[in-house]
Amino acid sequence: MEWPAYLDEYEKLVFRMTTPRVMIDNAGCSNSTRVMIDSARKHGILLEAVQVLTDLNLSIKKAYISSDGRWFMDVFHVTDLDGNKLTDESVISYIEQSLGTIHFASAKCFDGLTALELTGTDRIGLLSEVFAVLSELQCNVVEAKVWTHNGRIASLIYVKEQDSGSPIEDCEKIDTIEARLRNVLKGDNDIRSAKTMVSMAVTHTERRLHQMMFTDRDYERKPIIRTNDNPIVSVLNCLEKGYSVINIHCKDRPKLLFDIVCTMTDMQYVVFHATLNTAGDRAYLEFFIRHTDGSPISSEAEKQRVILCLQASIERRASEGVRLELCTGDKQGLLAEVTRTFRENGLNVTRAEISTTSDNTALNVFYVTDAIGNSADSKIIEAVRQKIGLNDLKVKELPLIYHQKAEEREEPTGGVGGAMLFSLGSIVRKNLYNLGLIKSFS
Repeated sequence: MEWPAYLDEYEKLVFRMTTPRVMIDNAGCSNSTRVMIDSARKHGILLEAVQVLTDLNLSIKKAYISSDGRWFMDVFHVTDLDGNKLTDESVISYIEQSLGTIHFASAKCFDGLTALELTGTDRIGLLSEVFAVLSELQCNVVEAKVWTHNGRIASLIYVKEQDSGSPIEDCEKIDTIEARLRNVLKGDNDIRSAKTMVSMAVTHTERRLHQMMFTDRDYERKPIIRTNDNPIVSVLNCLEKGYSVINIHCKDRPKLLFDIVCTMTDMQYVVFHATLNTAGDRAYLEFFIRHTDGSPISSEAEKQRVILCLQASIERRASEGVRLELCTGDKQGLLAEVTRTFRENGLNVTRAEISTTSDNTALNVFYVTDAIGNSADSKIIEAVRQKIGLNDLKVKELPLIYHQKAEEREEPTGGVGGAMLFSLGSIVRKNLYNLGLIKSFS
């Protein structure tokens, strides 16, 4: 490495010590790629490292974390979502570059867009009403994420002016948007807790959604539907070392570690040591933590709060339902039209991810259930697809019973069974495309 002439030897040493060192190894493990990081420790660095990996939709199969003293050393065993080792040089290069600069990293750029933050009581058709208001007010939705949990909804929606394509800066229009959306969110019985906010600030969308639901205290509310697979969280104090030890046993899924570490960080806890192991579809995690003031968890009330908050962090993204993927040319009112069709057919959107490519193609994902949170009927799903367009709206994931029905009917690839073969392409390469690092993800 060539150093600028103005740097003295001490400045070079400081730079070396504070710049994370990253090694990526494909030879040491037969079924995953090892990503190793060591760096000077600072609060939040673990979250930043995990965020780089999860933003590429990589699956973390194992992790060993140690950041005691003043140094931070992590090893992550990762694969793509198909369970394969990483072989794409553009992905490997991006990981090395991003992890090597996490001390100076910034959130994904949303320049030129206005962010709308919404929280309130979830109900069937709510998203349809929100998008209808935005369409009526000539707001073009460029990107959005919607989470629901325990009867609450949080959404971060990025919009711009429909006609000019510029951010929405007119104070009168912003006031109108906030007021109209607040009326939609509060409905008939949520006058106090419905919140809307317009922001120009750049933030990491999923971390912000966790913060919004945490502030909304979704973890204190009773679940709408109880399942037999709720995450198990236990907290013990290791008085000899001055740590609190958290053990988590739950179903494995993408971005699990990010969601947990995000919540711990926002609750002002520091992870000193941790392990993550997965076996089949199960995940086992152990964390040795202290509060930022150096103290372990000190009361039964704090212990119970930590348990509830970590359970909520795991459940928010684990929305049940049929996954529907919409890929079509974007147009004014598209989201309002699609979500209205869902509502008219008794489908409730439990989670949504909205995005728009540079060539004005809408790539949207919706998780839908019936009105009370159970699996939606396959006939209703097919009717919705017929209405929106069989080639535009496809089924990506179905409960097992739908697989069996599709096999019994032996329908051609245009039906629900054939739709299972649909894919929007490599998710990892799509994320690189969205970041502007490659020209195509096809």
